[in-house]
Amino acid sequence: MTAIDETAVGPVEQQERSVPMQAIGLNRAAALTGLFLAGFSTFLNLNATQPLLPSFRQLFGASELMVSLTVSAPSLAIALAAPLFGVASDSIGRKRVIVAAISCLAIATLLSASAATLGQLIAWRFVQGLFIPGMIAVVMAYISEESPGNSVAQTMAIYVAGSVAGGFAGRSIAGVITAHFGWRPCFAALGTLTLAGALVTLWVLPHERTFVRGAKGSLSFRSLGAHLKNSQLLATYAVGFNNLFCMVAAFTYVNFYLAGKPFSLGPAELGQIYLTYLAGGAMVSVVGRHIDRIGYRSALLGAILMGATGIALTLVHDLPAILIGLTCVASCVFICQASASSNVGKAAKGARSSAAGLYVSIYYFGGFAGSIVPGFFWDKAGWPACVAVILCAQAITAIIAYRLWN
Repeated sequence: MTAIDETAVGPVEQQERSVPMQAIGLNRAAALTGLFLAGFSTFLNLNATQPLLPSFRQLFGASELMVSLTVSAPSLAIALAAPLFGVASDSIGRKRVIVAAISCLAIATLLSASAATLGQLIAWRFVQGLFIPGMIAVVMAYISEESPGNSVAQTMAIYVAGSVAGGFAGRSIAGVITAHFGWRPCFAALGTLTLAGALVTLWVLPHERTFVRGAKGSLSFRSLGAHLKNSQLLATYAVGFNNLFCMVAAFTYVNFYLAGKPFSLGPAELGQIYLTYLAGGAMVSVVGRHIDRIGYRSALLGAILMGATGIALTLVHDLPAILIGLTCVASCVFICQASASSNVGKAAKGARSSAAGLYVSIYYFGGFAGSIVPGFFWDKAGWPACVAVILCAQAITAIIAYRLWN
């Protein structure tokens, strides 16, 4: 990618397809390790409060909807900030933005431990979210540019696997530390680990080789309008919105479901249900090798069928069955994310970083909606109503991809 003017797109895209991943650095392993760590450090923090929601409900005397704002606040911040990071990286460069964003995220996480009220905690969670697009959107552009055309999804799967590992580690660490020491020390631990991730990423992630600095930031902003006229991108953005809506809805409100009778799980046990993330990460690492071959649409439709089966299985009042169902949901989400993220680079007509930034923005608006909308249904009919909402969103996703994706 990209000088932002369209005249630069053709030669650069040709260069992208001809430069192998090994050209990023001295060896491919260093690049993949850096991408894995970028994903790990990002998602270590993003949804770490999910297993703590029942504890926050009791501690702060707040409703399920109010404490879920600790999940939705960073998603909203990501949605608002993502286009800005996409444009900034077109001018500054990929690795610089990635490392700076991880470092700032670490500081915001450490400061979250100082919150004295639920409102202050929500505010700090919003600040955390402001820096997360610096990894997500920019890494997507980095992978799209530095990978050969026939291995984009495979490389994206490594980043997604790092995201999966970080997502599990953050929730698990938060649950265990909160159960034994309280919720503030968990933010101190997560912030320290994130800072370590920033330092290692700085060391191992190779500098981009095919990046061409954009001449004017205003041209990047104008490219956003072109993306919104691209029907393939709009369909991909809609898929991304629904995909994160389903994941956040499922993995936020299932905590209240499992904290109640007959399960009565505490924060440490709730943190461990995210072992399902690791199974999902293992699956996407395997399937990622074949997504480029079978096609993004076929992979996504198959994953949605698996996810719908999984979320329906959580209605069985049996904990092992619920864990199997959540594993199917997690696998569905990660395969869909690898497919949709890769399709952004395919569908974008130049200015891929801003296209990725806009995708991340809409994707996380989906996450924000997923943490809020099911709360109204929870008040009416509990977990079964949330499952019905998720199934509807999955059906809409399948229809959009089937009819509008190439």
